[in-house]
Amino acid sequence: MPVSAGILLYRQNLGFTQVLLVHLGGPFFAKKDDGAWTIPKGLVNPGEDLLTAALREFNEETGFIASGQYRQLTRIKLRGGKEINIWAVEGDADLADFKSNTFELEWPPQSGRITQFPEADRAEWFTIDEAKNKIVNGQLPILYEFETII
Repeated sequence: MPVSAGILLYRQNLGFTQVLLVHLGGPFFAKKDDGAWTIPKGLVNPGEDLLTAALREFNEETGFIASGQYRQLTRIKLRGGKEINIWAVEGDADLADFKSNTFELEWPPQSGRITQFPEADRAEWFTIDEAKNKIVNGQLPILYEFETII
């Protein structure tokens, strides 16, 4: 089964804890908002250290470098069997510097035309309550656990 790793960057702002989420890129999520945001994460390469993969994927999907005291959250398994490993780290990021890597997709379908799309088309800071409405359903348990440790 596939294994993903990522970073949940958080900060304290005006008395609230905020988390950084990215909006899923590509044509399938372009007009969706609630349920179309994710923790920056991606697939772990064979033999790759999980935290190393999480930091690499965070950088690839946001253009940011996360550093600090990493707190590993409970590993979760999605219904399809995919395993997700997330580390929380306190930090900040200027969203004006956001930049995501891209992927290729035949679009429109069956057109023969290959188009590049960003893996994440934007990033935003959300309070935990806001994030619970924005994040893809399978990652909700990560936010609930995170909420208990901050």
